[in-house]
Amino acid sequence: MRVRVVRRGELGLLRDIERAAGRCFRDVGMAEIAEDEPLSVAELDRYRRAGGAWVAVDGADRPVAYALADRVDGNVHVEQVSVHPSWARRGVGRGLLEHLAGEARAVGAPALTLTTFAEVPWNAPYYERCGFVRLADGELTPGLREIRAREAAHGLDRWPRVCMRRTP
Repeated sequence: MRVRVVRRGELGLLRDIERAAGRCFRDVGMAEIAEDEPLSVAELDRYRRAGGAWVAVDGADRPVAYALADRVDGNVHVEQVSVHPSWARRGVGRGLLEHLAGEARAVGAPALTLTTFAEVPWNAPYYERCGFVRLADGELTPGLREIRAREAAHGLDRWPRVCMRRTP
């Protein structure tokens, strides 16, 4: 699986990937998450222009998954990893995470961080298998606390959430 920078003309495809990946949340009683609208093209383009958007592509160079990242408190923060369900369980998400780890090493970031659902099998348990550890409340940086507050305001705390960290 090849990972490359997302192109401007592909931003709509990222929304399609997100919608398809989100449907899986219905199976675990989280229909509201499945129905949540993906980031807008303008928001995705902000990540692209900032150098924080990558796609995993198939043999024909078509995006099948994507990752978005920000810098938060000096770390590379994994904002989103979405894999189209037809490409699930093939190591595509892990490949994107490894790419982000390489990006973190390249910029001298001490860690990758993320926030995710604690009990959804393809969220926190998956990230633990990829080397992330759950952070206790006392270990949260100011930026992670701010992200969690935004998530709570968006209604995501209806389900248990967790912050995680990994050394790149």
